[in-house]
This record gives sequence, C-alpha cells and structure tokens, in this order.
Amino acid sequence: MFEKMRERWTKAIHPLVLRLGGLDPSVLTWSSLVLALISFYLLVGAEKDAKGSIAIVSAVLIILIAAILDGLDGALARHQGVDGDYGDFLDHTIDRIVDVGLLVAIGMNAAFIEDPSSGYLAALLTLFGSYMGTQAQSVGLDRIYGGFSRADRMVITLVSLLVASWQAQMGVPGIDLTGMNELAGWIMLGNNELNGMSFALAISAWGGMYTFLVRFIKTRRGLLN
Repeated sequence: MFEKMRERWTKAIHPLVLRLGGLDPSVLTWSSLVLALISFYLLVGAEKDAKGSIAIVSAVLIILIAAILDGLDGALARHQGVDGDYGDFLDHTIDRIVDVGLLVAIGMNAAFIEDPSSGYLAALLTLFGSYMGTQAQSVGLDRIYGGFSRADRMVITLVSLLVASWQAQMGVPGIDLTGMNELAGWIMLGNNELNGMSFALAISAWGGMYTFLVRFIKTRRGLLN
C-alpha cells in the first residue's frame, strides 16, 4: 500500500537532493545504519514507565530520520549519475540489517515481550518474504513485489511502537491472553500479552509468511508461463 507513495516521495525530496550536491551517497547509507543501531539500543532497554515512553518515541524518531537518509542515498546517486551495482547492493544489505535488527531489538525488550525468541522468529519470516523478491531476479525475472511490503511493515511497526510508548506513559497494561486457547498464544508467537510491541512482532511474522507465499506463487507463475 505505502509502496505506491514512492513517486510522491521522490518528488518531495528532490529539492533536498539538489542541496546535497556532491556528497558521497554511501555516507547517507552508512549514517542510516548508525542511527538505526542507536534506536535498537533505546528499544531494548525501554521500560513501562515515563522514561521508557520517551525512549520509545526517541527510537521512532531516529528510525524515521534513518529512513529519510535511506531514501535519499539512491536519489542522490541517480542525480549524480553514480548509481550502480555496489550502491544497490549496499542499500539492500543495510535494509535487511535494519529489518532484522528492529524486530530482534523489540523481541529483546523484557518489559513488553515475554518470549525473546518471538523477535528472532519475526525477523526470520520477514527475511523469507524479502528473499523471495530477490530470488526471482536471480532466475531471470524482474524483482517480485506484492504481499506485505517493507514500507507497510515499517509504518505498522512504528505506529505499534507509539502505542507501546503510550502504554508505558499512561501505565496501560496489554490484553492478557493467558486464559484464551492455544491458538492465541501461537498467533502471538508465544507471548501471552497483546501490546504495542508484541503486536508489531506478530504482524511482521505473519506478514512475512504471507509475503513469501504470494511472491513464491508469482515467481512460479512467471517461470512456468
């Protein structure tokens, strides 16, 4: 859904691209990774209190800045006429690091997440979806999109983190799923409380699986037709 806004975004950042002039685009790429790592640190240690709320909001703002830099590097490279295979490789590599790191960091937050392995599982399933998109290219097709896009996942994750920040600030507990059937716990990846962070992990995990299946079917159809 949010991938459709890419053209508008490109037009919006064009004046900023012009002002960056001859700056090496890779500086923006690496800077986005450094900022992302800082946000991960904040998320891991955020408690369910006022300080934790500030830490989560700060992490969200830093991730947004990192996302802006991530969007600028490619636009700047194209403007300078230096876009190439290495830049594309570096950009996609750091995107995957950020995707995985964000979910693992959320999973390591002991205040909101009961089972740390849920973060690793969400990251793994997210990678499955991303892998299938690039795998299509390796067998001669165009890159396959569809399913739960990176932009969709990122927006929902950040909104969920803001909900978690509100819960921490106001002292609002999550929904206790202990008394429900095993299916609820399975859907929540082993976490017995539905809150902003556990929801972000669950939606990323199942969204990743859905994306993998959608892209697998599209790739299979493209290869057999």
